Amino acid sequence: MDSIKTKKISKDEKKLLKKMYWRSFTLYSAVTPAKQGASGFSYAMQPFLDKFYTDQESKRQAMVRQMSYFNTNLAVYPFILGVVASMEKENSEKKDFNSESISAIKTSLMGPLAGIGDSVFWGVLRTIAAGIAVSLALAGNILAPLIFLLLFNIPVQILRWQSGKMGYILGASYISELYENGLINILTKAASIVGLAMVGAMTSQMVKLDITWNMLLKGKKVLETQKMLDQIFVGLIPLIITLISFYLLKKKNISINYLIFGIIIIGIFLSLFGIA
Repeated sequence: MDSIKTKKISKDEKKLLKKMYWRSFTLYSAVTPAKQGASGFSYAMQPFLDKFYTDQESKRQAMVRQMSYFNTNLAVYPFILGVVASMEKENSEKKDFNSESISAIKTSLMGPLAGIGDSVFWGVLRTIAAGIAVSLALAGNILAPLIFLLLFNIPVQILRWQSGKMGYILGASYISELYENGLINILTKAASIVGLAMVGAMTSQMVKLDITWNMLLKGKKVLETQKMLDQIFVGLIPLIITLISFYLLKKKNISINYLIFGIIIIGIFLSLFGIA
C-alpha cells in the first residue's frame, strides 16, 4: 500500500485517467450478445492507446485486444480499466512484454469483481439507500428520491474514480516487477485458468435448453429424457451447443449474426415440435 501512496502520476496520466473515468460511463451503451460491453471498454481505453502507441500496427493490435468479451459490475469496472491501461503502457515500452497477459488479466478480473460489486452495491448499498428513502417518503419528505440517488451514487462514484487510479498505479508498480522476476508467465497462466473457469461458469448459467420430449408407452411416460441426460452429465446439451458454436466461430469463421439467427430458428423449430 505504501507504493500506491508514494507513486507519482504525471499530469498527462492524470488527464488520461480523467478521460477514462468519464468514458467509463458508456460501458453498456452499445451492448451486443457476443461482446457485451467490449465497445464501451475499448472507447474508455482509447486515450491511453493513442498516447502510448506510436506504431499504427501495435495500436491496431491493442485496439483488437480491447474488443474482446467484457462484462462486469459498473462500480468496480474502472479498476480493471486502470490495470489494463498500465499493462498497455508496459507493452508499448517493452518489446519482449507478453501481450497475452493483458487479455488474461482482464478476463480473470471481471468475474470476481462483478460478484463483489453486485453483492456490495446492488445487494447491500442499494437496499440501505432505498430503505432510508422509503422511510422519508412515507413521512412525506419530497426529497426522498434525491436522497436515494445521493446515498447510492456518491459512494459508487468515489470508488469508481479511486479504483481506476489505484488499478493504474498497481499495474505500473507490480506488473513490471513481476515481469523482471520472471513471474509474469505464471501470472498469465493462472489468470487464464481463472478466466476460463469464469467463462465456463457463465456458460452453465446462461445457456439453457431442456428437452421436454419424453418416451411414452400406451399413454404413460416411461422415460423422461431430460432426467436421463442429467444423470449422464448435467448441462450436456448446453455444453454441446456452446462447443459447436465455438468451433463454428473459431474454425469455420461463421459470423456471430448467422449463429444467433440459426440458434433462434432451431429453438423455434424444437419448440413447435415439442422437443424442447
